[in-house]
Amino acid sequence: MEYFARHISVKSIVMNILMFFLFVTLLATIWGPDFRLPLRPNPRVTSAPMRCCELYNSAGGMKVRKAILTAVLCTAFLPLTLFSQSKLTPADADKFVRDAETRIDDLTVKANRAEWVAENFITDDTQEITSEAGEIANGEATAFAKKTIQFEKLQLPPELSRKLLLLKLAAIAPSNPKDLAELTRVQNSMGADYGKGKYCPKTGKHAGECLDITKIEHIMETSTDPDELKDLWIGWHAVGAPMRDRYARFVVLSNQGAREMGWADTGTYWRAGYDMTPDQFSAELERLWQQVRPLYVSLHTYVRNQLVKKYGPQAVQNGMIRADLLGNPWAQEWGNIFPLVAPPTQHPQLDLTAILKDKKVDEKGMVHYAENFFKSLGFAPLPETFWERSLFLKPADRDVICHASAWDIDNKDDLRLKTCLQVRAEDFVTVHHELGHNFYQRAYKNQPPLFENGANDGFHEAIGDTIALSITPEYLKQVGLISEVPQQDDVALLLRQALDKVAFLPFGLLIDQWRWKVFNGEIKPADYEKSWVQMREHYQGVFPPVARTEADFDPGAKFHVPGNVPYTRYFLARILQFQFYRAMCKEAGFTGPLHQCSFYNNKAAGAKLAAMLEMGQSKPWPEELKTLTGEEKMDATAILDYFAPLQKWLDEQNKGQQSGWQEAK
Repeated sequence: MEYFARHISVKSIVMNILMFFLFVTLLATIWGPDFRLPLRPNPRVTSAPMRCCELYNSAGGMKVRKAILTAVLCTAFLPLTLFSQSKLTPADADKFVRDAETRIDDLTVKANRAEWVAENFITDDTQEITSEAGEIANGEATAFAKKTIQFEKLQLPPELSRKLLLLKLAAIAPSNPKDLAELTRVQNSMGADYGKGKYCPKTGKHAGECLDITKIEHIMETSTDPDELKDLWIGWHAVGAPMRDRYARFVVLSNQGAREMGWADTGTYWRAGYDMTPDQFSAELERLWQQVRPLYVSLHTYVRNQLVKKYGPQAVQNGMIRADLLGNPWAQEWGNIFPLVAPPTQHPQLDLTAILKDKKVDEKGMVHYAENFFKSLGFAPLPETFWERSLFLKPADRDVICHASAWDIDNKDDLRLKTCLQVRAEDFVTVHHELGHNFYQRAYKNQPPLFENGANDGFHEAIGDTIALSITPEYLKQVGLISEVPQQDDVALLLRQALDKVAFLPFGLLIDQWRWKVFNGEIKPADYEKSWVQMREHYQGVFPPVARTEADFDPGAKFHVPGNVPYTRYFLARILQFQFYRAMCKEAGFTGPLHQCSFYNNKAAGAKLAAMLEMGQSKPWPEELKTLTGEEKMDATAILDYFAPLQKWLDEQNKGQQSGWQEAK
């Protein structure tokens, strides 16, 4: 009522009341028993004198004409009523935004708490609770988003205009409560199916066991048995098949919500959140991909040739690599197969997993190392509640969603980490990545609620990985994990890094390229699996170990698809982390080969980083990027600088070999 009152002045109210009484009086007169309209004679009765009882307008015709006159009066009075209302002002927009921020902030906290419980205790009840909380939060956020349209023609201060844009981008959901409830439940049910997913082999060394994704990842990172790898790949990907029809329904409902907001489809809505048009953003992604693609193709060619030496011709098809042989269930990062493709060297690589175990570093200890890196840059320690409320290990007594995630429950200081850590090099890097989210979340906590986010979602993903690039042998010595920096073979070190960082790039791009085509209707439900396989061939140059059919739904075997988490952010993060890293090394005064830089304990670099993080989403991302790097465009040349020695070596190794691959027709 308060918001309504701001739009209607006392004078307007009085005018509306007077017009209402006048309107009612006229209607009463028109429909009264004594009211007659001047009427023309019935053309079929021409010989008799004209009398009222003999007119063409009998009682029924009179009612028709009265109804027409009533409609005319309504049409005339409506614009007068609207005109009498005062026009919207910038003050109205400001009040609307402040009210929306307060309400959305409150609902987000409640939804966060419900979702935290649901992901840590997967039951039908917790699914229902989080569905209801999410439904309320999404419904109200969508309602606020739709109301922003009324202010679009106002001349507003830049900060207020930005808040309205971000509010419009806050959520999409169908306005029909029944459809909204269905959308929420479909999405939550797919996420729960993923979290509860298991594969129970009937033969082999794991016969009789039921393996969740954590155990499957652990086996696939070390196994070199091609039959076992194929079996595990098939077994895990089966988790997606039951989601297929629900996902198609989810697409319909999600698109319905997007179109109600004026977006062409959900994919267009996702691409609209990058301070440029959706088409411009698509072009930007293609530009970045073309910058790094030659490096990826060189790496792919080398790895393919090495795997043929290990597994024979079964590893390759038309120049593509069999997906299950690359060290994890999705072939998204290849670092685990480094022992199979490592170059001959007189200087063995540091085995960080072995170092951590030798030093008796436990799972929580790895998190402390990551926290200490941020502290060395000048950031305050994490709150005590972080250590009390986080989940670091998979519970023995229940299913949880193990996918690592960083949480800011109350949008202020209730920071948490949820993951199922193992003492290994991969998870050592993961905790640095996830704590990057947590320190970013706390850095912008004093911004208004609509600015409590990363400059774009790629920024949020990049921060922790920027820190992880500083996990160099010199850093390991500084923190006491090794006593001396051993002599290193730079090519081997860079190859190990590239197997994760560079190999990931096409995977980081293709997931949303597939979904955007699903959302816009270019990919139909009948072609979900075929198009997925084709896109993996196109971008990654990999093929499945067994033929796939439309009974399969391999996208559902990757958390972010059933979880409806946009994935392009991870591609952007791979680009941005090297750009951030190069800038911070420069700020730290480092002048050697880029890959040898560590800015651990450098307060100047930390201050530059903090200045960008504290901005949250208050400015367009190019401005925030410039705060740290001095550059206004995302630039993949930092990756090329970092891996320049490796690129030269790969070119030498690949001489005389056919590069690239041929996609299946």
